[in-house]
Amino acid sequence: MSLEEARISELRATAHPLRLQMLSLLTGAELSAAEVARELDITQANASYHLRLLESTGLLEIAGEETVRGGRAKKYRHRWDAPVVRPQATHDDDRLAYVRVLAEMIPRRFVERERGAQCRFTDAELWVEPEVWDRVTALVDEASSLLHASARPPRSEGTIRTALSVAAFRLEAGTTNDQQESR
Repeated sequence: MSLEEARISELRATAHPLRLQMLSLLTGAELSAAEVARELDITQANASYHLRLLESTGLLEIAGEETVRGGRAKKYRHRWDAPVVRPQATHDDDRLAYVRVLAEMIPRRFVERERGAQCRFTDAELWVEPEVWDRVTALVDEASSLLHASARPPRSEGTIRTALSVAAFRLEAGTTNDQQESR
């Protein structure tokens, strides 16, 4: 497989809501297919299929194996800090598929939010100096790294369930899509 094919494969692997949930789940815990299935309320066969696909693209690694009823069960983990191919390294169709799945996750997670807890929302299409943009993206990276590095197994004592979805990118200097559509 060429580097370009690997990039496309990795991005396509994440362009699925269930697989994004699995990556989040396996950031803070090492789990078997059966444990992932129970946690996400899916069949073990379905969990196994998606875990194998994620592992084949390098997004998951085998953290170990355990004996279960005379057989062997692999434990998977997501090394969130391992070098990955970012969506900008692939074709537009693949990036768009990833962005759509990411966007679909926000309403699903919002419905599951803790009532009364603070929410943060931002939507901005702005013109700023390049230095400001560089600082913004550095802060986004820092927040993402802090959250991922602090991930714990589900329902660990002293933890809260959180969601963070961010898409930050520079726009072309031309007209906006809204202006183009109204023509």
